[in-house]
Amino acid sequence: MTQAERRIYLIKALLNEQPQYKKIKIPESTQQQKCLLRSLFNLRLPRPVSEKFLNIQNAYLQAETTKKGITNFNSLSPVQEGIYLWKGDITTLRCEAIVNAANSQMLGCFVPCHGCIDNAIHTFAGVELRLACAQLMEGQGYDEPVGQAKITPAFNLPSKYILHTVGPIISGAVRKQDCEALASCYRSCLELAVENNCRSIAFCCISTGEFHFPNEKAAEIAVQTVTSFLDSRKEDIRVIFNVFKDVDLHIYQKLLGVSRC
Repeated sequence: MTQAERRIYLIKALLNEQPQYKKIKIPESTQQQKCLLRSLFNLRLPRPVSEKFLNIQNAYLQAETTKKGITNFNSLSPVQEGIYLWKGDITTLRCEAIVNAANSQMLGCFVPCHGCIDNAIHTFAGVELRLACAQLMEGQGYDEPVGQAKITPAFNLPSKYILHTVGPIISGAVRKQDCEALASCYRSCLELAVENNCRSIAFCCISTGEFHFPNEKAAEIAVQTVTSFLDSRKEDIRVIFNVFKDVDLHIYQKLLGVSRC
């Protein structure tokens, strides 16, 4: 099957799952089809699918990620011992584990085509990720607390694992407990990565963006927590600070003593 044929198959299968969507007309343009498919992925509740669907979905998503371009962690140069800084799409990074800034339900973002990292990770990992998260949460029996972490396979992403952590939401002035909770997110992910023999982990900018933690303060906490962990634990693990926006890149460059090009 071509990518176009896979995309049409997936759209039709997802539309047929929900009676209220069955009358939606599939658009002709490739970009509109991609938006529709992503929306249907985002809206879909966690449930099993057929092996045929998974095979076609997996082939489609892996081809899409390859087309975007995969960055191998081993091609990056450290900015400090054991620490890397990389600007790019975390869903295209090949390393042992990437960190997802999740919400307390841990099921991904249900807003169609939303720009958050949770949405992107769940979209390009595929529908199995939401089901895996739902099973974890069903076993836990309560919402995920702030500052802890869960691990799942990365499914169709280039990484091996996804570490899901819920950061603090800021609605006013940043409090001491907010800073402690954010630091706990980084420590929990690092500890979980070590427990699962991960030798590389990529952190997104946890709690910034939709959760409104000030970018500079969040980066300071991230760098301080990671460097303290690496210095005290002496674990064989490499840490990548992944940024997507120039504002965060410049903040991390300053904190890590990296000269701007």
